[in-house]
Amino acid sequence: MVKVCAGVHVSISGSIALAVDRAVDAGCDTFQIFTRNPRGWAFSEITEETRASFIIKVRSSGLSPIVAHMPYLPNLASPSQEMYQKSLMALEAEVDRCDRLGIPYLVTHLGSHMSSGEENGRRRIVGALDVVLAKGNRCMILLENTAGQKNSLGTRFEDICAIIEKTSLPEKVGVCLDTCHAFAAGYDVRLNFRSVLDELDQAIGVEKLKVIHMNDSVGDLGSHLDRHEHIGLGKIGESGFINILSDSRVWGLPLIMETPVDQRRDDRGNIKKLKDLAALV
Repeated sequence: MVKVCAGVHVSISGSIALAVDRAVDAGCDTFQIFTRNPRGWAFSEITEETRASFIIKVRSSGLSPIVAHMPYLPNLASPSQEMYQKSLMALEAEVDRCDRLGIPYLVTHLGSHMSSGEENGRRRIVGALDVVLAKGNRCMILLENTAGQKNSLGTRFEDICAIIEKTSLPEKVGVCLDTCHAFAAGYDVRLNFRSVLDELDQAIGVEKLKVIHMNDSVGDLGSHLDRHEHIGLGKIGESGFINILSDSRVWGLPLIMETPVDQRRDDRGNIKKLKDLAALV
């Protein structure tokens, strides 16, 4: 029987500190949050009272590690100078917020080069990372793989490696592997997860893998469709997740689910399903 560190993305509605209570109620071992409204640029500062409450609740809950995710709007690969600067400022703010809250990992999408070319997009991402990394924050930035939508960056592991290698402090940049995105991009995590992880290891180094977004996929292999499904109810399926969980390299990693909440299953149900499947390994 394999013991996994499972969790979900939880809401911060009402207060960031309330996210800890929601994670505990869902049966999490770990959890992920947005530190602010993910669909807007404006945000409120974290008060000292909120910061202290969040940290105290995390410590007393025993949940670890905590993961934050960048908002949806920033695009660090954008050729628009206005968008790029707003995105850079958003990244700087998020890293600072993570440090204030004691959150060790911040996951970010790599964005779209908007038909300006992959190399130009990667160069802009590296530039943004270097500006932030130079400030000496404790939080590690994790680059998330994408499903392969038009003009998106980070679909292949080699693309992520090309960014990490060119940053000024590569030791402060890691990887978040999304199983749905990988599957939609053409990596067969359903049948050959060990080979997929071997490929990641060869391209980037498996020691860089700090978080896994454990999501099933609505779309089929190579569909480039970024739509998450409940664990075991999508194209990866229960047997696919048993295959994934059979690789000992994932056992100690935080497995964060960004799955739907609907009449079929809630967050607690997906955590239970993942742990039930792990018990079969």
